[in-house]
Amino acid sequence: MPIKVQNDLPAKQILTDENIFVMDEHRADTQDIRPLRICILNLMPLKEDTELQLLRALSNFPIQTEIQLMYVATHVSKNTPVSHLNKFYRTLPELGNERFDGLIITGAPVEQLPFEEVEYWKELTEIMAWSRSHVFSTFHICWGAQAGLYYHYGINKIPLPKKLSGIYQHRVLHRKKMMMRGMDDVFFAPQSRHTGLDEEAVAQNPELYVVADGEETGSYVILAKASRQIFVTGHSEYDRMTLDSEYRRDLARGLNPDIPVNYYPDNDPSREPLLTWRASSNCIYSNWLNFVYQETPYDLRDLKPIE
Repeated sequence: MPIKVQNDLPAKQILTDENIFVMDEHRADTQDIRPLRICILNLMPLKEDTELQLLRALSNFPIQTEIQLMYVATHVSKNTPVSHLNKFYRTLPELGNERFDGLIITGAPVEQLPFEEVEYWKELTEIMAWSRSHVFSTFHICWGAQAGLYYHYGINKIPLPKKLSGIYQHRVLHRKKMMMRGMDDVFFAPQSRHTGLDEEAVAQNPELYVVADGEETGSYVILAKASRQIFVTGHSEYDRMTLDSEYRRDLARGLNPDIPVNYYPDNDPSREPLLTWRASSNCIYSNWLNFVYQETPYDLRDLKPIE
């Protein structure tokens, strides 16, 4: 939450230099307040689990936030009741010309397929095109980040030698960027993917700005278009037991998965995993919500498209 201070308070400039958001009296007195409108495009199979994870991550922001759930109509969900989708979710045609402060595009278990072979790829590209004119800032997660980088910037994904699964250390590269406010120099975040990014292509694209990365994971948080597009390659929203569920699912399928790294105490899957990423997750999501809260026009009809 921004701090409101007198315009001429000496500490104001110091806090600003430290990248702590300070709102002066004039801005506070002239600012209109309304609930944030956040749309979540849920591409995960266990939609109710993902809803809970994301709502938990978003709940730490003190401003009232309205959530609209969205799904792709061209894919039949086998793990979520149709009644649940019909009651709580809407599709792109149903949303029509509605506008949102923010959109979250989740990951999906399709990363080993070429993008164009994903059943709902055409519909997803329509949603991403729609986001440029109807959403102020879009937060892409894991495969959603890969899909967004491919669609918007032509960045390809690259197969990894083996699945990246576990809790990995990342580092802040640019502390003064909005998404990194309040973050420790190093922080942990869950990863669960079979593919990575073409890091050279990311580095060479002048429109992409990497603000956090990991030695083992590559780029972690990538910003574009003055932070109106955000790409996070991991799963900071994961709950304590999410990687455990994935590990045991893969075991049951006979896939012989590696034990997720830095996850179980003493690398022992019989013990409860340590939760080491909740604080950084809360910080990242709160930073994003604070950004859209400050920068989105009060009247969403005044929203300018992303060029």
